[in-house]
Amino acid sequence: MRVQITVLCMMVVAGVGRGQAPAAGGPPQARQPLPNMQVIAESLGVQCEFCHPAERATPAPMRDIARQMIAMTREINARVDAALVKPTAGDAATPVPAAAAQRVDCSTCHRGVAIPKALSEIIAQTAVKQGADAAVTQYRDLRKQYYGRAAYDFGENTLISVSQRIANAKPAEAIALMKLNLEFFPNSSQSWAALAFAYTRKVDDASAITALEKAVELDPQNNIARGQLEQLKSYRRR
Repeated sequence: MRVQITVLCMMVVAGVGRGQAPAAGGPPQARQPLPNMQVIAESLGVQCEFCHPAERATPAPMRDIARQMIAMTREINARVDAALVKPTAGDAATPVPAAAAQRVDCSTCHRGVAIPKALSEIIAQTAVKQGADAAVTQYRDLRKQYYGRAAYDFGENTLISVSQRIANAKPAEAIALMKLNLEFFPNSSQSWAALAFAYTRKVDDASAITALEKAVELDPQNNIARGQLEQLKSYRRR
């Protein structure tokens, strides 16, 4: 019985039904391979209830979105297949094996999260709208939950990019994020340099100079930080 229900769900999401007419200009829907619901759920890091509410009368917008996403991935893969080099008689072009084509599926974008968005975008939005404490807490929570998986990029450059984007308008938040980054990457010359820049936006040149000196100490070849340090020392604001 459980198997039958699973198959039925797959048919609903795929838009397959008895007597359904073929899509205009394309193959019959019934000939399309049915999506694997378990694979889709794992790609989004969700359970069945994410798309299929327990109450049948409850609106299910995520299920409608899922149908559109399934159709989108099929279309992309079809275009990839069509774009492969297929030489005709007398053509010297080298054919591209079908196996060499990169297939698109749910995990290509989602990578284990329900709403695919770059970590830098998530943290930047929180920092601007809710402040430093909320952004730091969110980063720690996401790192605890997803670190070691393909969901988010927890490399040193993620928070550096956020700090550089918001430092002019939100220097305190940028400073907090760089201090957080240095917890995980204490020897990151780029993080110390980004911290220094955020301090200059807060008109704290003494702290900026200290941070730049650390950046140069960690990476003597960081000529950008070295130049900024010399420049800052020459016109240090009081």
